[in-house]
Amino acid sequence: MSDTSDVPRVRSDSTSSMTSQSSSARLMLRQRLAQLLTCLEDLSSDDEANEEVSRTLDEAFHLCGRYTNRESFRLHMVTWNVSTAEPPADVRSLLQLDSQPANDLYVIGLQEVNATPVRYISDLIAEDSWSHLFMDTLGPMGYIKVTSMRMQGLLLILFAKQVHLPFIRDIQSTYTRTGLFGYWGNKGGVSVRFSFYGHMLCFLNCHLAAHMNYALQRMDEFEYILDTQDFDMYNTPNVLDHKVVFWFGDLNFRIADHGMHFLRSSINNGRFNLLWDRDQLTMMKKKEPILQEFEEGPLRFKPTYKFDRFSETYDTSGKKRKPAWTDRILWRIKPKAIETDDENCSTTSSVDDDEYPVKVMQEMYTCDVSYGVSDHKPVIGTFNLEMRKKVETPLVTLTVEEHWSADENATFTYTILENFESSTRDWIGLYKIGFKSASDYSTFTWVKDDEVAAIGEVVTVQIKNELPLLAGDYVLGYYSTNMQTLIAFSPTFQILDSKRAVMEGLVSENINGHEK
Repeated sequence: MSDTSDVPRVRSDSTSSMTSQSSSARLMLRQRLAQLLTCLEDLSSDDEANEEVSRTLDEAFHLCGRYTNRESFRLHMVTWNVSTAEPPADVRSLLQLDSQPANDLYVIGLQEVNATPVRYISDLIAEDSWSHLFMDTLGPMGYIKVTSMRMQGLLLILFAKQVHLPFIRDIQSTYTRTGLFGYWGNKGGVSVRFSFYGHMLCFLNCHLAAHMNYALQRMDEFEYILDTQDFDMYNTPNVLDHKVVFWFGDLNFRIADHGMHFLRSSINNGRFNLLWDRDQLTMMKKKEPILQEFEEGPLRFKPTYKFDRFSETYDTSGKKRKPAWTDRILWRIKPKAIETDDENCSTTSSVDDDEYPVKVMQEMYTCDVSYGVSDHKPVIGTFNLEMRKKVETPLVTLTVEEHWSADENATFTYTILENFESSTRDWIGLYKIGFKSASDYSTFTWVKDDEVAAIGEVVTVQIKNELPLLAGDYVLGYYSTNMQTLIAFSPTFQILDSKRAVMEGLVSENINGHEK
């Protein structure tokens, strides 16, 4: 009988065969993708065929997402030059609040908000009328104003669902003036950057130089804004260091060469594609390397400037401005670093990009012509941000163990789970469900008085005699002074009607067992 002790052992489990099958399947998928790219090159220019292929690819992307740890977040963006007007009565259609699934983030950029000296100073003391309207509209729907940035007529506001706030961190904002040689803020850019589940995002709202002949100046202003805006972040000190950048606003690029009759005829017949090749921004992208890094959806909507107010009629004044797509939304995904042997060249690792990539898919790019308070129409862009979460643990937990009532002192606990720039000036607010911002609290209390709590320490806090008298659903929110945002929330809990509310006739008798 032959000795078989030296014969190599063959695995009898499925691992090796599964690995081989997986490699073969992946190779086949790559081959099919290569065939698809060839097919796309041969595809006709028919819009309907292109859209059908695009829808099929979207389905394929969603199918891939089901087999990975990637999640999709919906972003709704608006840019609108409001021409110093007061806001309309309703912006629900602009925000598309009935869309399903619901949006996760709202980013709203306005230009030419009324900034007369008296008005501007009053807006610094209290929120401006546009911010109030958006907060009043989005607050009851569960969206909270995270932050905003204002530079004279430029305004940028970020809203998010409450569930995302603990994972929106490292918020910073800045601005750049370009009006009057950089001394005046009627033109320029404002930006907000933050970490979203560990991914670095930046939103840059610009209002660039006007008029047909200033296309090169607009480019100079954009590059100046990129060069001068910086953040106190070691890994993303500049705008273009962020993983995803959204550049939007009244960029003021015009449609060159075409006469008024051809412009209006093409628009009235819905043949927008006849105007694309003379759009100044499109033309600039062919020769400006920085613009080639930005993407934009097709301009399949009416040029958004210039309209007679409260109408869908282009300018009939003596100036008769030519229609143009002045209001735009573009985005850029940070290119992967190029490895080099030169020690003086940047060799930033792209491992993070490979393991935690972000995909940006635009779902809608359009304007809403129904709004007439301005001579510009607002532009809407909706996106899916697909990513793997790099951060999933909140910095703090808050616990409420039972119902509260103004008749008794209320007690809760908080625990710091991870190290962050905590401070004795941090505070915990009581928020009624539907609140609009961090300052929209019913009452608050400071965290541990004389020292910062240690990680893992359970801190008990008491709120005395300051609770609402009437019943309602509430949450507690931990506000970090250094991070300038709410970083944790308790589960929703109830505050019951108090005896005092019954005594003062604020509620009916025998509520919660209380009698007058």
